[in-house]
Amino acid sequence: MKAEEFDKKFDNGDSVLEYLELAGARRVEQEQKRVNVDFPVWMVHSLDKEAKRLGIPRQSLIKILIARHLEHTGA
Repeated sequence: MKAEEFDKKFDNGDSVLEYLELAGARRVEQEQKRVNVDFPVWMVHSLDKEAKRLGIPRQSLIKILIARHLEHTGA
């Protein structure tokens, strides 16, 4: 399929997934990197309490809080 035909299908809202090779696809700057962080016990308790209230894992809450801070500060 030529690029022009692909673009036309995409622009028309037609599905183009069948024409894509997604096996090696990756999201830019979304790769995971493990880091270790030590928190005071009181902070872990507070994180757990808030995570439970929201119904999400502690790790997800930490990611959300850090992402919000970074977006707010423009980092």
